[in-house]
Amino acid sequence: MKLYSRGQVFLFSILSGLVVLLFVLGFGLLDFSPKKTEAGGTAGETGTAAAVPDRADPLAVAGLLQSNPASALSLNTADIVPYAEDERENISIYEQLNVAVVNITTERVAINWFLEPVPQEGSSGSGSIIDIRGYVLTNNHVIENAYRVYINLADGSQFEGSVVGTDPENDIAVLKFEPPGDMDLRTIPLGDSGGLKVGQKVLAIGNPFALERTLTVGIVSGLGRPIQTSRNNIIRDMIQTDASINPGNSGGPLLDAQGRMIGVNTMIYSPSGGSVGIGFAVPVNTAKRVVAELIQYGKVRRGWIDATVVQIFPALVRYAELPVESGLLVSRTKRNGFAEKAGLRQGTNPVRYGSSVIYLGGDIISSVDGMKTNTLADLYSALEDNKPGEKIAVEIIRGGRISTLEIALADREEILSR
Repeated sequence: MKLYSRGQVFLFSILSGLVVLLFVLGFGLLDFSPKKTEAGGTAGETGTAAAVPDRADPLAVAGLLQSNPASALSLNTADIVPYAEDERENISIYEQLNVAVVNITTERVAINWFLEPVPQEGSSGSGSIIDIRGYVLTNNHVIENAYRVYINLADGSQFEGSVVGTDPENDIAVLKFEPPGDMDLRTIPLGDSGGLKVGQKVLAIGNPFALERTLTVGIVSGLGRPIQTSRNNIIRDMIQTDASINPGNSGGPLLDAQGRMIGVNTMIYSPSGGSVGIGFAVPVNTAKRVVAELIQYGKVRRGWIDATVVQIFPALVRYAELPVESGLLVSRTKRNGFAEKAGLRQGTNPVRYGSSVIYLGGDIISSVDGMKTNTLADLYSALEDNKPGEKIAVEIIRGGRISTLEIALADREEILSR
């Protein structure tokens, strides 16, 4: 046992007393009174927190909860919103309407090495269920030349569909499948494309590259675009959008912020084959105009001027010394037809051009129903929404003078099939 001297014991006692004194003095300097917050409450009161960050700063909120989980009790749950209003709008539209968008696949007939017909996988695209009886709206080019058409629903079920009617000029087609009696089909509501504004939000749902029910969002980038199709038809008043549209989106719906269809996604402008932010949709007002006829007749009945016209070209201008460089030269009119009775004058001087004969000396059509007709495509566009029997204003040039005739329209199919 180690022994300490009387002096050492005395020194240890003094040091111990000093330590106790310092501890007591330090403890007394601590302030345990409640601290007032800027809002006037105390940090310890229930319902307020002295360091609760602004709800607009989600990182600060997350940091607070991580460092002090108990402080979550003082946060109003309404202050932490998981989605912005615009996001909730997108989510709601998608959840309600994606089941009304179908994936369309086709089979075509090909010829093998032995000259035998064999089925071959065709194109694919999208479509919108527009009627609970199983009617589907899509693009004509999606099902063109198809041997079989299959309609695939969101629940994985597949039905063989039939082509009810097609309108190649507007690239619109209507299909039909037979849903079971107990199947509750969701449909896409049809909106109005007449009041669209550049800049308003749009949503596209489709199956790009076979990725089913994909949602993309954008705005209306332009209106009234005349776009020429692969069939050399011009579709008027197309909607331009920057919502990403890719192969497979064709035929799917373009929706407004209320979830109403305002267009049918049809094509993209793409030097590379992928989306570059320039897509086009057929206006829903055009689709609504033709769908009823497609269901009733299987085709769209359109009016036509019962005359043979020739698109003016430079060699013809020089040879015939025409007074204009563009327009439609009336070569022949149907005997006792509407155009002849209205006073449209045909040509009388036949000349051979290639394998055809053109009659010179007739009227030159410069405008039809208020639309300039410099080309045959313009004439198709001008009469796209006119029916047989309707009367339209036709502006003509005769002898260097301009006049207007009112001509009743014949049935286009009957005239052009002759």
